[in-house]
Amino acid sequence: MTDTRLAADLARGAGELLLALRAEGGPDLGRRGDADANAYLLARLAEERPGDAVLSEEAADDPARQAVDRVWIVDPLDGTREYALRTRPDWAVHVALWQRGLGLTAAAVAQPSLNAVYASDFPPTPASVSARPRLLVSDSRPPAFAAEVAERVGGDLAPMGSAGAKAMAVLRGDADGYLHAGGQWEWDSAAPVAVVRAAGLHASRVDGSALRYNQPHPYLPDLLICLPELAAPLLAAIAASR
Repeated sequence: MTDTRLAADLARGAGELLLALRAEGGPDLGRRGDADANAYLLARLAEERPGDAVLSEEAADDPARQAVDRVWIVDPLDGTREYALRTRPDWAVHVALWQRGLGLTAAAVAQPSLNAVYASDFPPTPASVSARPRLLVSDSRPPAFAAEVAERVGGDLAPMGSAGAKAMAVLRGDADGYLHAGGQWEWDSAAPVAVVRAAGLHASRVDGSALRYNQPHPYLPDLLICLPELAAPLLAAIAASR
């Protein structure tokens, strides 16, 4: 099985587990979802790729990953708050592989509530920019400058949960861009970035600089994902608005 097919299989499997747990209900749904999906992914990776390291939101960070050539970067449940509400579809599972000298080489994002898995080997073809661009932002901590950015490009803001859900909405053509500057970690963006880049979309930090993964401190606080023809106008608008 290729690395990308494994990423897709892992994301799908964790998503199915999360759907079953959500259907059962009960207390601490978000906490249990995080823990159970993480245990599933760690066990599968230990079996399928025993020589690789793992960086997971729900596991202690092992500094030894810095000396390893292959590191899986996973978010077992991106959008824990939305998942726990039980009626929200905007949550996801992220699975990405980073390789030394190559960067992100394989990834998948599952959106279980939509019965969808997006992988970097067969990404959909993105749509063209809307006449009035729709820009997605966090519904809990949107960037302070987001409204001005939207005004400068003649667009509108729309809130949504989960970084993966927002990135995949841009990939599907449900939105034109995703802007974030409220703090994130590598596992929030690694898989979504790899998938949208495979489809030809733009992905960078909000100042246009490169997104770097498997860093000693995995904090990666800001992100811009958008259709390629919107990248220059958005980066200019962000620079003028911050």
